[in-house]
Amino acid sequence: MSGWLALLGGGEFSFGETEEADRAWLEKTPPGRVGFVPAASGSHDYGRHFAIYLDSRFGREVELVPIYRPRDARRGRNAERIATCAAVYLGGGVADHLVETLAESPALAALRATVASGGVVAAIGAAAQACGEIFRGLTGGGVVRGLALAPAVAIEPNFDPAHDRRLRSLLARAPQVGRGIGIPAGAALLLGPGGSFEAVGDVFALAAAEADLVPLVGESEPA
Repeated sequence: MSGWLALLGGGEFSFGETEEADRAWLEKTPPGRVGFVPAASGSHDYGRHFAIYLDSRFGREVELVPIYRPRDARRGRNAERIATCAAVYLGGGVADHLVETLAESPALAALRATVASGGVVAAIGAAAQACGEIFRGLTGGGVVRGLALAPAVAIEPNFDPAHDRRLRSLLARAPQVGRGIGIPAGAALLLGPGGSFEAVGDVFALAAAEADLVPLVGESEPA
């Protein structure tokens, strides 16, 4: 890919808690509109407040991409909206809802194309969780297949390194996943071309369920 996938651990943008992380992915974003996808929360107000925030803090225009249900994700017009945006922001909410809505849809294909062609996809909280290969489902805590925008990893947002049992347990139940990533609120991990990455704040990696928790610091150049 030639673009970037930005995974934000969480935090309230209205209180400035994500400003550093948002600045990092916006600096990677080409000129143009930022699309907002509300599928994880289903909220009509979320996108409006986010648009005010991005305009007032960064001078970026936001367009709502009205994807709330699976049929919205199948509409060609919404995939076209995504394709015309320089970046797309997946708002937080419930990971299961986002995956159920986007799975195997033209909208998901358009998100993949955005990253592949030099754009940015940013996802926060539960939406970042859904971007991994697998995640812990809301109902029953079972292992659920994610959107795999970040393949072969499991992502835990709002991560506390002093309480990493959930992430370790998830890796133990899914040995096919190569790495666990813990992203605290306010932090972000940006994944870019050639395996490069940029960590904003404290981000942590687990190579296996019983491995040591390793901080990801700064930037890594393309392989």
